[in-house]
Amino acid sequence: MMADNKEQRVCMKFCFLLGTSAAESVLMLQEAFKVDALSKTQVYEWYSGFKGGEMSCEDQPRSGRPSTCQNDENLEKICNAINADHHRITEEISEITDLS
Repeated sequence: MMADNKEQRVCMKFCFLLGTSAAESVLMLQEAFKVDALSKTQVYEWYSGFKGGEMSCEDQPRSGRPSTCQNDENLEKICNAINADHHRITEEISEITDLS
């Protein structure tokens, strides 16, 4: 029963709004989702956000390495550039395809 994390965050928000403690929510999530349950640390972090007024269950943008734009069109551009000349270096492929 592979549950996504958003589903569990919605469950946590429901528990939070009912006045359930983070510790109780951890136990309930473990019982309901078994090995797929969010960690205790994650539950406490989300509860902290709820207490601070952040009631969204959506993931928030994080700092660090930016996400890449991988799609079929970009993959095709890169494959074509590589197939045209196997000796091209990454920088040349980046220039040709207009992708970083």
